[in-house]
Amino acid sequence: MTRQDLRHQGETMLRTLFGSAAQTAGFGHLLTEAAYGGIWSRPALDLPDRLVCAIAALGAIPRLKALRRHVAAGLEQGLSAEAIREILVQAALYSGFSAAEETLDLAGEVFAEHGIQFPADPPEDAPLEELDRRGAELMAALHGDRATQGYAAPDNPVTGALYPSAIRFGYGEIWFRPGLDRRRRALVSIAAFTALRLPAQVAKFGQSALNMGLTRPQVIEAIIQTAPLTGFPPALNALGALGEAFR
Repeated sequence: MTRQDLRHQGETMLRTLFGSAAQTAGFGHLLTEAAYGGIWSRPALDLPDRLVCAIAALGAIPRLKALRRHVAAGLEQGLSAEAIREILVQAALYSGFSAAEETLDLAGEVFAEHGIQFPADPPEDAPLEELDRRGAELMAALHGDRATQGYAAPDNPVTGALYPSAIRFGYGEIWFRPGLDRRRRALVSIAAFTALRLPAQVAKFGQSALNMGLTRPQVIEAIIQTAPLTGFPPALNALGALGEAFR
């Protein structure tokens, strides 16, 4: 493949995503070739899944200008407003719920521009005991033996001051909300943790994603997808940690 081939492939991808091949002045054709011709056009993940990863990574930071156009692209490529809401809510679990004050407002603006009403909040009527029970069960199904290791160890007197809340409201509440299946929630975790420069969490969830229906090539692609959006070094560090975990 030549640079011209990459450029043509990138321009096609740009038009598919955003309706135009125009790029920010100063980059020349760098983004067209490296990002959209190279990374966005790779196999293993389809375009809606790549947009799940992109929205998760951009929402975790957050980078609102880029997030706006990727939310719009997600709608155009078949992601529902409910799914996009859930990507941003889950990403905010990792980066801080304060991030969602900006990202959900922005998503609402994009939905309105597309004539879509912001989806109603899901019911939150499960008792706390039920959140604890199903959160623990999901952790075990997702992580296996790793569910009770390291900071997740139930007898850790330090992390135990916080981690039960993560189990209750992260695994027990957010992962059970409608709009996003567990396979795509695993993609959100991988992309968001990569963007947040947390390679240990990427390695943990990258292994666990195999239990949610993803393949190893898809897990790797979820990390690679973040590189042009939130940085090549964080993606490379995450791939290094994942490679060690897979070995």
